[in-house]
Amino acid sequence: MELDSLYQEVILDHYKHPQHKGLASQYSAQVHHVNTSCGDEITLNINVSDGTINSITWDGQGCSISQASVSMLSDLLINKRFEEADSIVAAFTDLMASKGLSAGDPDVLEDAVVFAGVSKFPSRVKCALLGWMAFKDAAIQSRGENK
Repeated sequence: MELDSLYQEVILDHYKHPQHKGLASQYSAQVHHVNTSCGDEITLNINVSDGTINSITWDGQGCSISQASVSMLSDLLINKRFEEADSIVAAFTDLMASKGLSAGDPDVLEDAVVFAGVSKFPSRVKCALLGWMAFKDAAIQSRGENK
């Protein structure tokens, strides 16, 4: 139970002190996603050059899970090449699909492993994935621009 409390603290810390929140005026792609089951929403900007993610900025509203998750994503993926970012996104998506059976790889996901417990609750998985799906769409758009 101590580990669950620590994970909750990390989520609440990112919720209260979000990383990279506030939309940049310059971006390669911008997407807006809404979780229709609860109303959480995220607008995410990505700035890319030569296959490297230079910045991810975002704004949104919603529960602590959705907001903390996009905060961790933005911190984790900045300065990564798309190939590495794709692997990280796949690892997080797999974690969310694990139904609580995976702890995630902290070497890949860093703080985002705290969402392992969330994967036990299908209604909360969409919250955790909201920013990650927005990132995937923004990455697709920016790859089209930067070929």
